[in-house]
Amino acid sequence: MAVITKYVVVRNGVELDKEFLVKKDADAYDKMLDAAENLSAYIKAGELSIDLDDDAIDALSVFLAKNGPEVTRILKGMKPTVTATPKADGGQTSDSAEVTAKKKAPAAKAKPKDK
Repeated sequence: MAVITKYVVVRNGVELDKEFLVKKDADAYDKMLDAAENLSAYIKAGELSIDLDDDAIDALSVFLAKNGPEVTRILKGMKPTVTATPKADGGQTSDSAEVTAKKKAPAAKAKPKDK
């Protein structure tokens, strides 16, 4: 008699149909589903000019999450869009510009003490 260990991903108290023989594969699948869930919420919260039903958004989110490394490679060279927000003194500033300015400022490095 052989004993086989199978791993099943449980989401919201419901066992999914997929079974895995390796725990690492089950964990990777669970993380992919987490990413798809976050993408779906992000798309639904966005102000899109097209109308998508929930099933289409969920399918798109799963596709993007499954292909995460390729999507990351495609988006890697993109820079965040700069959106101007009014300052209290009436001028305009950008959150992205402030972050970029902070990144460009050299950090002070402590010199080792000579003994």
